[in-house]
Amino acid sequence: MDVKSVSARDLGREPFRYFDFVMAAFVAIILLSNVIGAGKVAQIWLPGVGYWPFGAGILFFPISYVIGDVLTEVYGYARARRVIWAGTVAVLFMAFMSFVVVALPPAPDWKNQAAYETILGQVPRIVFASVCAFWAGEFVNSYVLARMKLWTGGKQLWSRTIGSTVAGQAVDSLIFYPLAFWGAEGWTNDLVIKVLLTQWLLKVSWEVLLTPVTYLVVNFLKAREGVDVFDDKTDFTPFRADV
Repeated sequence: MDVKSVSARDLGREPFRYFDFVMAAFVAIILLSNVIGAGKVAQIWLPGVGYWPFGAGILFFPISYVIGDVLTEVYGYARARRVIWAGTVAVLFMAFMSFVVVALPPAPDWKNQAAYETILGQVPRIVFASVCAFWAGEFVNSYVLARMKLWTGGKQLWSRTIGSTVAGQAVDSLIFYPLAFWGAEGWTNDLVIKVLLTQWLLKVSWEVLLTPVTYLVVNFLKAREGVDVFDDKTDFTPFRADV
């Protein structure tokens, strides 16, 4: 199928073959990263530095930024905006469901309540920080990529995927770690800053390493959908969910 360059506004509500699958993958990564990886601080050994702490969620959460890049690059900012809102609502529901399930009184012969509370008993402060950071970071990522696509004329995909991640992940980390852990028990200010910087650097590094994968996915989807979307007439407000 031939790929044609089109303005995002001219697309209207045109259906796409793979959009729903990309959206489902994005929401799944967001939820699983929050449930499985967000609560653990691991460590790596760096030459000349020693052991350095990092959040375990870093191993998989950056995939959401790759998918976010793909969404904006292939389908445009407005459709990426719908997916970001879907992910935000999904995270909020996950937090609500976790609160309800953990709060239910356990059966007398069920002995795993303490472990359940440790893993799923999310602190409201952390939930609030996570949702705010995710929402702001994803929108910055999408906005920067869409703008850079116009500046580069659709060329040099690597520059906008990496550039948007540098900006989006910086906003994400700068919001999440101070809001969630500054002054919290077990977290010194020094540890917060170390983890914040490490997370940001590792996320950007992941984006760089995954650039060939991003190229493959973007080229595949553009070829199958038959369009290359440019946000030259787009309303970039994040406070709407229509296209």
